[in-house]
Amino acid sequence: MIRKNGARQRPRGRATRPTLPPTTSRRALLKGGSDHDFRALVHDLLTVSSRMERVRGHLGARMGVSGPQYSVLIAIAHLQGEHGVSVGTLAKALHVSNAFIASETGKLAQRGLLHKRTNPNDRRGILLSIAPAGRIEIGKIGDEIRAINDLFFGMLDAKAFAALSKAVGALVHSSRKAIHYVSAADQQELEAAE
Repeated sequence: MIRKNGARQRPRGRATRPTLPPTTSRRALLKGGSDHDFRALVHDLLTVSSRMERVRGHLGARMGVSGPQYSVLIAIAHLQGEHGVSVGTLAKALHVSNAFIASETGKLAQRGLLHKRTNPNDRRGILLSIAPAGRIEIGKIGDEIRAINDLFFGMLDAKAFAALSKAVGALVHSSRKAIHYVSAADQQELEAAE
């Protein structure tokens, strides 16, 4: 549209927004070619992750340890059985490195919250178990752990819980591939900068 003075006038009405390409190419994640629902899911997962980190930090602080140390203690308590749990088994369950487990369990052992002993079946390995002081600290916040978990996951019935568990397990596997991809890209950038 052109005004009398010759200047162009923008048409009234809805301005068109530039559209971005979809953030995934997987058909199963697109609805009518749009990634809107996928992006909403990613935002929701980031929110849940952030909230879980906050809860973990809170529970750790109640025990006088960091959030990651809290996770290590709770995992040991659940995995130790009668004889203790190996560093490798614990690292695999928490999806972290053996070095991380060795470092954090060393700090927790120094505080008297867990025991480290040589594995009688493999003298090179270490078995981890919760010390009496660790059991006492976990016991002090047991009611709070249950209350928070009941609130956090209270909207799930048995069917939704099973579906979520399966889906998150699959995401743990596929996210490992994404991390390898990102790590390789970062390495290439470092090498190119040298």
